[in-house]
Amino acid sequence: MSGMFVPAAEAVREKLDWGSLAWCCRPSGTGSQNLTVIEVTLAPGGGHAFHKHPKQEEVIYVVDGQVEQWLDKGKRVLSTGDSVYIPAGTVHASFNTGARDAKLLAILGPCVGRENGYEVIEVADQAPWKGLR
Repeated sequence: MSGMFVPAAEAVREKLDWGSLAWCCRPSGTGSQNLTVIEVTLAPGGGHAFHKHPKQEEVIYVVDGQVEQWLDKGKRVLSTGDSVYIPAGTVHASFNTGARDAKLLAILGPCVGRENGYEVIEVADQAPWKGLR
C-alpha cells in the first residue's frame, strides 16, 4: 500500500462514557504496522482513568483545551500545544479539567493487535492508582 487519505467524515468513531475516539490510523483501517493515531475528545469532567500500554510508547498532544495529565504518580496541567511522552508500560491518565471539550491526539507505536493496533490494561482500581485522584 502506498498510503491513504482519511477524511474526517470517514474516520471510524466511537462514543464512550467519558468522551469519544476517532481512529485516524490503525491496522484495520490503513494497514499501519507501526503507528496507531487516535483523535480523543474528553468531555468536561471526563477522562481516561489510569491505564498502561505494556508494549507501546505513546505521545499525547493537546490540540485544544486543558487536561490534568498523570505520568506515573506525577501530574501536570497541559494546555493547547503541550504534549507528554509516555514510555511503554508506564501508567498514565488524562482528565478534562475545563468547562468545554478537550481534544487530544494520541500517537502509539508500534501497533499491537490486528484491529486497532492498541493494547490497554486498566489499573484504576488497583493501588496506588485508585487513591491518587
